[in-house]
This record gives sequence, structure tokens and C-alpha cells, in this order.
Amino acid sequence: MTPQHQIRADYDAHTIVVYQAYSPAIADPALRAGRFVAPFSFHRMTWIKPSLSWLMHRSNWARKPGQERILAVRMTRTGWEDALSRAVLTTSDPAAVAQAAVHVQWDPERSPRGAALNHYSIQVGIGRQLIRTFTDDWIVGLTDLTPQVRKAASLIQTGQAAKAQRLLPTERAYPLPSALESRLSSGA
Repeated sequence: MTPQHQIRADYDAHTIVVYQAYSPAIADPALRAGRFVAPFSFHRMTWIKPSLSWLMHRSNWARKPGQERILAVRMTRTGWEDALSRAVLTTSDPAAVAQAAVHVQWDPERSPRGAALNHYSIQVGIGRQLIRTFTDDWIVGLTDLTPQVRKAASLIQTGQAAKAQRLLPTERAYPLPSALESRLSSGA
């Protein structure tokens, strides 16, 4: 049985992949530059998600206006864990949340068809104070997943969910240090 609060992600020894959905106006220049550039906003919180299924639900499989492009953002595990070490749960004291450089929110994980599952997926909000560190130091690559996401959506709509799943990255439990894992699931 999957624990209620567990980070599941595509990762290797040094990096983790998180996902974001953008308009073409933001995605295209970022992909050309290999990093986020204007018109990406460096002055507001940006939310990253290691669960592609959750993002597909949220972006309606890259069909929601302003979220038509799905980017896989490969970032360092050191940066990921640094961000998590600064995080405050959005269910914490409002004053603590307002001061936090990073916000963490747990939302129901989603099946490929969008149904809520019995466990949660982490969303991480990188605040204005850390945006430049995120974009300039932690990100090691951007990949446009839009074509494979759209193909997977089409397969799911035609009853071929197993075939669609093979197009999507494999996500597995991410090994967090136990103190950090406890803090992120309890708000301690």
C-alpha cells in the first residue's frame, strides 16, 4: 500500500524531474535558451510538481488555456532537498506561510483518467526569494513533453490506458532523509 504522503518522482543519483505547464509564450523561449527567461516571471511564486499524473489532471492534459505546454524540468537533487528544507506546509500558521521561501501542499494524486487516489502528491512553491537560485543554479535541463502527453491523452480517451502509460516516465518513491520526510508530512 502506498503511504499517504510520499514523494514519487523520476530521478537518478544526482537529479530529479519536476513538471510545469506553461503557455507557448513562456515555454518556447525557455526551451530555446535551455533555462527560464522572460516572459517567465521572476517576481512570483512558481509551483513545481514531481507527479506528471497530477499535472496532467491540473492542465487537462495540456489543453487548459495558459497550460498548453508541459515541461519536464530536471533539477539537482541538492536543490530539491534544499527547497524542501526551507518549506512550510500551506496548512501551517498563516504568518509562517507568509514568511516562507518555499510552500508545500499535498493534493490527492490522480490516476491517468483523473480520478483522485487514496494518497497524496506534493506540490512545491518556490518563492520570489529563491526563483533565481531555482532557475540559474538548480535546473540542469528542460524538455518539452507536450507531444508525448498529447499522444498519451489520445490513447487514454480511446481506452488504451496501458499503452499510454508506457509513454510516461516511471515515478518511484523518492528517498528523503527521515527528519525531512516527517516534517513535510506533519508540519513539524
